[in-house]
Formats: sequence, C-alpha cells, structure tokens
Amino acid sequence: MEEYWFKPHASGYGAAPANWKGWAALAGYIVVVLALVGPLTAWPADLPAGPAAWQVVTAFGMTAALTLGFLRLCRAKTEGEWRWRWGKQR
Repeated sequence: MEEYWFKPHASGYGAAPANWKGWAALAGYIVVVLALVGPLTAWPADLPAGPAAWQVVTAFGMTAALTLGFLRLCRAKTEGEWRWRWGKQR
C-alpha cells in the first residue's frame, strides 16, 4: 500500500500536503528555489546596475524547471486524481 503525501482539495484544483512528507517536500522545494534563485537575482539587485539579463533568464528557467518537477512529484504522490472540484454540492 502506497502512502500518499498529498490529498486533493475539496474545492478548486490541485492538492495540499496530507502528512509530514508532503510538508517536507513543499519546504524542500521552497528552500531549493530560494537557494538557487537568490544568488542570481536578489543579491545582484544591490548593485547599481541590478542583475544582468542572463541572471534573470537563468533564474526564471530554473524556477520553471523546479516547479514542473515539484508538480510531477505532487501528482504522483496525491491520493486520487487532480481535477476541478466544486466543493460540497447541496
């Protein structure tokens, strides 16, 4: 029996962490994005010219790749399917 890390939202689209593994995955994603993107964009922002164009493009590409990977992990570890839910129907 597979242990799921995320559960589908009751309304809307997507999933939310269901246990500590889901929360750890979310925290790890945030830490990795900040650790990789921060040096490229935030710290050079203190310079008079700001971050270079290649730094912004690289940061955007890395964020997109990490986000796609995290979403694939979320979908694989979600109990049930991802679909639009209207909430409780009266």
